[in-house]
Amino acid sequence: MSARALIIIDMQVGSFTPATARYDTHGLVARLNALAARVRESSGLVIFVRHDGPEGDPHHPSQPGWHILPELEISPGDIIMAKTACDSFLGTELEEILTAHDIDQLIITGCATDYCVDTTVRSALARGYRTTAPGDGHTTADRPHLNAVQIIAHHNAIWADFISPAGGARVCLCADIKLQR
Repeated sequence: MSARALIIIDMQVGSFTPATARYDTHGLVARLNALAARVRESSGLVIFVRHDGPEGDPHHPSQPGWHILPELEISPGDIIMAKTACDSFLGTELEEILTAHDIDQLIITGCATDYCVDTTVRSALARGYRTTAPGDGHTTADRPHLNAVQIIAHHNAIWADFISPAGGARVCLCADIKLQR
C-alpha cells in the first residue's frame, strides 16, 4: 500500500487580497479543508508549503501576508515548510520529508496554478511521484492573456498528458479522490 501526502502550496494571506483576487477562493478553501481531513483520516500526511519572499515582499516572514490563510484548518500532525522559489522541491526539505514518511503518492493543490502549483506538479512527476492534481484544488488570478478559469483548465489538460517517468498527473475533482487507510 502506498503512502500519500497532500501538499497545499502558498495559501497565504498575501496572495488573497482585493488587489490579487483569486478564482473561487472560498470554495477552494472549503475543498482543501475537506480533502485534508480525509487525507489525515486515511493516515496520510498534510504538508503546507509557505513561500518566504525577500525583504519588501508581501510574503516576507516579517509581513502579515506571509501567514497561511486563517480559514485553512491546520492540525498538530501537519507539516509547515518554507520555499523561496516556484518549485516546492528546489532548495527545500520536501524530498527529505517525503522520504522520511515513505511517501510515493502526492496530491498537489494550492495557489497559483500557473506558477508554484504548475512547477511543483512538473517537478514531482519528473521525480517519479505518482501525482494527483485535483482540477478544483488550485487557483490563480486573471492574467492579461487569459482569465483564471482558462488558466486552470489549460493546466489541468497539460498535467494529465504530461510525459514523465510517472506518466501524467491524475486530474479529478477533490471529492473524487479515493483515499484508503
